[in-house]
Amino acid sequence: VEELGWGTQLAVKLKMLVAPPWKRVRKGSVLTMTLRGEISDQLKTRFSSGLSLPQICENFEKAAYDPRISGIYLHIEPLSCGWGKAEEIRRHIVDFKKSGKFVVGYMPVGGEKEYYLASACAELYAPPSAYVALYGLTIQQTFLRGVLEKVGVQPEIQRIGRYKSAGDQLGRKSMSNEVKEMLGALLDNIYGNWLDTVSSTHGKKKEEIEEFVNSGVYQVERLKKEGWITDLLYDDQVMTMLKERVGQNDKKSLRMVDYSKYSRVRKSTLGIGGGGDLIAVIRASGSITRTRSGLSVSSSGIIAEQLIKKIRTVRVSYPFQSQKSIKLLSSV
Repeated sequence: VEELGWGTQLAVKLKMLVAPPWKRVRKGSVLTMTLRGEISDQLKTRFSSGLSLPQICENFEKAAYDPRISGIYLHIEPLSCGWGKAEEIRRHIVDFKKSGKFVVGYMPVGGEKEYYLASACAELYAPPSAYVALYGLTIQQTFLRGVLEKVGVQPEIQRIGRYKSAGDQLGRKSMSNEVKEMLGALLDNIYGNWLDTVSSTHGKKKEEIEEFVNSGVYQVERLKKEGWITDLLYDDQVMTMLKERVGQNDKKSLRMVDYSKYSRVRKSTLGIGGGGDLIAVIRASGSITRTRSGLSVSSSGIIAEQLIKKIRTVRVSYPFQSQKSIKLLSSV
C-alpha cells in the first residue's frame, strides 16, 4: 500500500467532512463482509442485492487506504462461486494485510474452498459447533439418457469432438473416458494449488497437509490443535475482542460498516484511482451464443455480436485511444 502525499491526505479529509450521511464512516470502524453463496461478475446497483466480485475487491482496496477503517471482519460461509473468484478474493485479502490493518475471519461452516479463503486471514475463528469438511475435491454429473429412453424421447445431438461434452447429459448414461480425463486433470490442478497455498500458509510440507486431510478431519478441536484455526469462539466473543483491539471502551456494540454501505464510498474520496493510463475492463461470463434469441429476456451469457460491438466501441473511445488497452475478464 503506497503512502499518500500530504496534499492528497488533506483533500481526502475534506471530502470525508462533506460526505453525505449515507457515505459517512465513523473513525475506528471495522468493515464487515459476509462471503457466501453466489458472487456476481457484474457490479451491483444500490437497489440490487447479493455480492459482486468487483465491489468485494474494491472494498478491500479502499479499506487499506481509508484512515477510518481499523480492520476487516470476514464471515466466510458456504460459497457457490468458482475457484477463479475465490482466488481473486484471496489475493485481495493478502494485499490488504500489507496495510498493517487486521483482517479477522469467522467460519461456522466450510469446506476446501471456504478454508482456502479463510486461511488468508491473519486470524481465523470458528464456533465450537463449527462444521468444517475437508474431504478432498469431487465432481458429480447427472445423465438423463436412461430417463429419456423410458419416456420414449430420442435426443438429437451434434458432437463436434471427443472432448466436447455439452450434449453428454442428454446423450449418455455415464461419463466418457475423455471427460474423466479432463475433469481429473482439472481436479488435480485445483487440489495441487490448494495444497501449495495451505502448506505455505502453515509453513508445512505439502505431504504433511495431504496426510492431515486424508486422515479425516471431523472435529473442529483438532483444527485448533493443529493450528488450522486460531481459536474456538462465538461471533459475539470475537466482536468483543475486536472492540478491545480498536480501543472502543463504551458499552455500545462494535463500530462497524457493512459491505453494502461501504460499497457506496468512492475510491476518489480516499485519493486512490485514476491519474495514470486507463485500461478498459470488459467482463464476460456465461454461455456463448451468436445472437440473442427473440424469446430471450435474460441478460445472462455472452452474446457474440454484442461483445464484438462493445470491444469496437471501447477501441475508438477517447480515454483509450492512445493506450489501446483492453482487459477481457472471464470468471470461472
